Amino acid sequence: MKENSTFILILLISALFFIPAVTGATEVGSVHVRINNNEIYVAASLKPDPKVTEDITAGLSKEFAFYIDLFRVWNIWPDEFVTGKKIVKVLSCDPIKREYTAENIEGNIHTVKRFRDADAMVSWATNLPEIRLAGTKELEPGTYFVKVTAESLLKKLPPVIGYLLFFVPEKEFTVSRDSSRFPVNNSQNGR
Repeated sequence: MKENSTFILILLISALFFIPAVTGATEVGSVHVRINNNEIYVAASLKPDPKVTEDITAGLSKEFAFYIDLFRVWNIWPDEFVTGKKIVKVLSCDPIKREYTAENIEGNIHTVKRFRDADAMVSWATNLPEIRLAGTKELEPGTYFVKVTAESLLKKLPPVIGYLLFFVPEKEFTVSRDSSRFPVNNSQNGR
């Protein structure tokens, strides 16, 4: 009997250390960079696992954080972070009303949008239309690229439980993709 209880205890502890993450099919689609009128615009999308829609329909809320970062390429040194934006999208469902609510938080701007279909809400939340990232006049001449990182945050545990269960992951997934490199040449900078 003692061996069985020890085996079950080891199995439970192993299950806690290897909590499955939704990383298999989730990826950032291609990152498109466009320069127009000395402004850099970025468009990207996240291809989520189909389980995301199932979880939302079941009443679980999801929070996606998107980081759009501009880097300057250096040959010898590590690439230089120049500027970035963070966009947070919180998706939730009221299973009784069958109403889906999405919140978009970008800096100080907080918008709420309602949907009647979970698939439409997930599609809206995972597509980033062209976002103005930076002006090329403020940048030094050089080669640049944009890195888009998307992560799904799990519900926050109370601090005491979080300290005791330090091995429980805080993120469902973190994925990223770099754009192709592009030159910025400013003749006004005198270089």
